Amino acid sequence: MFSARFGPGRRCEGLVTPRHRLFPPTILNLDMKEPSGHSTAIVRPARNVRGSATLPGDKSISHRYAMLAGIAEGPSRLANYSTGADCASTLTCLSTLGVQWERTDLADNLIEIQGSGLALKAPDRPLNCGNSGSTVRMLSGIVAGQNFSCEMLGDESLSRRPMERVIAPLRAMGASIQSANSRPPLRIQGGDLKAIDYRMPVASAQVKTCLLFAGLQAKGETRLLEPLRTRDHGEVALRAFGAQVGRERNEVRIEGGQRLQGIEARIPGDLSSAAFFLCAAALFPDSELTVVNLLMNPTRARLLDILIQMGLRISVTQLEESHGELIGTLQVQGRKLKGATICGADTAALIDEIPVLAAIAPYTEQGIEIRDAKELRVKESDRIASIAINLRAMGATVEEREDGLKIAGAQPLRGTELDSFGDHRIAMAFSIAALRAQGETLIRGSECAAISYPEFFSKLESLVER
Repeated sequence: MFSARFGPGRRCEGLVTPRHRLFPPTILNLDMKEPSGHSTAIVRPARNVRGSATLPGDKSISHRYAMLAGIAEGPSRLANYSTGADCASTLTCLSTLGVQWERTDLADNLIEIQGSGLALKAPDRPLNCGNSGSTVRMLSGIVAGQNFSCEMLGDESLSRRPMERVIAPLRAMGASIQSANSRPPLRIQGGDLKAIDYRMPVASAQVKTCLLFAGLQAKGETRLLEPLRTRDHGEVALRAFGAQVGRERNEVRIEGGQRLQGIEARIPGDLSSAAFFLCAAALFPDSELTVVNLLMNPTRARLLDILIQMGLRISVTQLEESHGELIGTLQVQGRKLKGATICGADTAALIDEIPVLAAIAPYTEQGIEIRDAKELRVKESDRIASIAINLRAMGATVEEREDGLKIAGAQPLRGTELDSFGDHRIAMAFSIAALRAQGETLIRGSECAAISYPEFFSKLESLVER
C-alpha cells in the first residue's frame, strides 16, 4: 500500500468567474438566466482521458500555512497557494486581524505574509469565513488565545454547520464562546488558555488542528487522543514553522508558549482535487494521465491504495520531501475497475474523496459500499443524500443508509439534469460521472466548484478526448 510504502443548498454569490476564463464552451455551457442567478454546466461524454496536470496548492495545507504564517515572527513566502475561495476566506480573516499579506506573483500564486507573532489586532468587524468550515474551525483555535473578542460568521451554508466539536474543548481551555444552537456565528472572547487532556469524540483533522493551535498559546502541555488517526497536516505545519509536536500512536501533544518562525515553501498539488482526474482516468481502460508535484502525505494517500485495489495502475516517480510533506509525480493508466468497500479508518481518510468514488461506482464491476460516513451528512450539503439523488436521476440503483451508501456495479448511467446542491464536491464528482453517461448532463449551480478549484472545468476539458 502507499501508506506502508511511504512511512508513518449553499449559495455561491460572487464566485462566478467569467465564462471565457473558467468554463470553455466545448465542455459546457453557462446559462446565467436561471431565476436563481446561478450557472449551469453541460458536460458531454468523452471517449478517453489523456495528458498531464499540475494542480493548485493543497487546500488543507494552504489554510494551515497561512494561519501559522500570520502568527509567526518574520515573513513567509508561500508559492502555489490554493486558488479556491475557501482559502481566500482565510486570507481575508487574517487581514481583519491585522496581518499584512500580498499576492506578489499571479502566475505562481505566490503569497507573502508578514507575521504578527502571537499579538494579533482586535478586529473592527466580524471575521467573514465565507463558506469555509476549515477557516472557522481552525482559526477559532488561534483567536481563542488572543486577548480580545471577535465574531466569526459565514454564508448561509456555513451557518448551518455544527461547531460544538470545537466549542466544547475551547471552553474547557478557558475561552468564552457564544453561539445559537452551536452554529455560526461564533462570538469568542479570547484570553489566557490552560492546557487540557482531551479525548476527541469524533475523528476530525480540523478539530485536532484547532486545539493544537489553541494549545500553542496555552499554559502547559495539551494532549489530544484521536479515535482514529486523521490527516496530520496540522502537526507537520507546526513543525515546519519551528514548533515541537509529539505523537505516540493516536495521541498528539504540544507544549504551550512556543514561538514560530516564518518559512518559504511551495505548497504541493491538492490530492483531493487530483481525485477527480484520477477517477476520470479510471473510467477509461486506455487512459494515460500524469499528475506532477502532487501531495503524497501518507495520511492522505489511502485514495491511491483504494484505486489500485480497484484496478487502476498507478506508479510514483520523483518522490521528495519538503517541510515534512511528501511530494511526487503520478503516472496513471486506466484498467477495468473492480468494486470496493470503504469503512472505518478508510472512511475517515477518504472523507473528501468519497463523493467522486461514489459517483463512478455504477461503472465498476462489483459496485462500491460506503459505511461509517455519517459525517458526510453535515458537509456543505448532506452529501449522502445528494449523491443518492443524483445517481438515481442518472438511472442507477442506490441504497441510501444513515451512515453511507451501497451502489451496485455494472450500471449504465444516462445524461440528465442534476443539482450541485451548492456543494463543490458534488458538482465536480458528477462532472466525472457524466463523462461516461449516455447523452449530455446538465449540472445546476456549477460555479460552486470555485470554492475549492476555480480552474476545474478548464483543466478537465484539457484532459478529455472525444
